Amino acid sequence: MNGKLIPIEPETGRLGPEELTPRRIVAELDRYVVGQDDAKRAVAVALRNRWRRLRLPPEIAFEITPKNIILIGPTGVGKTEIARRLARLVGAPFVKVEASKFTEVGYVGRDVESIIRDLTEIAMSMVREEERKRVAAEAKKRSEERLVELLLPRPPIQPRSGATEEERREYAEAVAHHERSLEKILGMLRSGELEDREVEVQIATSDNPVITAFSGAGLEGMGLDLGDMLKDLFPKKKRKVRLKVAEARKVIESEEAERLMDQEKVIREALERTETTGIVFLDELDKVVGGGSAHGPDVSREGVQRDLLPLVEGTTVKTKYGLVNTDHILFIAAGAFHHKKPSDLMPELQGRFPIRVKLSSLTKEDFTRILTEPKNALIKQYQALLGTEKLRLEFASGAVERLAELAEYINTHTQDIGARRLYTVLEALLEEASFEAADLDREQTLTITTSFIDERLEELAKDEDLSRYIL
Repeated sequence: MNGKLIPIEPETGRLGPEELTPRRIVAELDRYVVGQDDAKRAVAVALRNRWRRLRLPPEIAFEITPKNIILIGPTGVGKTEIARRLARLVGAPFVKVEASKFTEVGYVGRDVESIIRDLTEIAMSMVREEERKRVAAEAKKRSEERLVELLLPRPPIQPRSGATEEERREYAEAVAHHERSLEKILGMLRSGELEDREVEVQIATSDNPVITAFSGAGLEGMGLDLGDMLKDLFPKKKRKVRLKVAEARKVIESEEAERLMDQEKVIREALERTETTGIVFLDELDKVVGGGSAHGPDVSREGVQRDLLPLVEGTTVKTKYGLVNTDHILFIAAGAFHHKKPSDLMPELQGRFPIRVKLSSLTKEDFTRILTEPKNALIKQYQALLGTEKLRLEFASGAVERLAELAEYINTHTQDIGARRLYTVLEALLEEASFEAADLDREQTLTITTSFIDERLEELAKDEDLSRYIL
């Protein structure tokens, strides 16, 4: 796959469109990202403008394009997390790609239009999952009916014409017995008594060596067309397998859900969602800023910018589900821009990113908050992990602040990797505890104190050259 696909899982705190005011969006982002208020406000306004545009008359809405954003700041300060959480908050298709993965034609690289194809695939997965939930009850009912048929012998054969009264009576009794058996089996099936019973089911196989051979990187377009042309020539084969009822139920429910879904409606919805709510996160944009050389790597970097420009300006991309117009897809770019600056980009591309937000490096106070405040705070994660091994993890007064102080010090004196430094610091701090926890035979408490932290980490933090490799 091109780039990094991030499927959107259900967000328990997802807000409805009417509730998504900029203030509420920022408040939701605050649950996961510490600080960076300017960036949060920028993406919140961009998202609200989408809601506003969809409520305008079509002739006006068509003319209003997204105000794309460049987030400028060192690694690990929250650029990706802000964009990712924003997409999850509204259930929008979201794809993250590194701009440096793409190069101009003639150099080894990938086709930039694959970004939109990947985004469409994400939208398809989202809509299909929603449809699957909508038809879940009916699919379950149908799967139970099929399982009962597999578990029971065939129903009695209807008597031939001219059968005697005795034959007709025997048939009626057999039908009544079969119906009673159906009800009994159905009850046992629903109560879970038959989960280990084996049944024979037919499953479809879609292996096609011809299509697979032409679907590698660099041949995305050819792979799409070839698959569409040959799918009818190579219909899916079916093979019989014996499965336990628990496994067979999943297979059959999936098949029934596919039959119940309106596939054309799913495709229409996915294409529309891609065009109107899709978000593309272009990371490492600074890596494709050229240095003015007439040939060599700089030519390739400028080629990436030229290739990206039509996508950001608005173009039509062919996918296997249909055409996707990129006019109203929101592009959020990010980069450290240590030695370059956004003004070094092509003027045309600069103009398509009118909003620029600088994210600040993280301080000791930020690290302290990151360790404790967010819903997915690192300390909460480690406490939950070690808690599964009967080890209770506690932090004494001042310990969290000391960890934050060390993280800031190491970032300042070596490579600044932002909040990611906290992962390496905590891993080094808790390495022995994580190793020994599985051997505990009773519940124990490990209290992290400032002296414990200094004993484990301070010498490493002071040795700047060594800390480059250890932390």
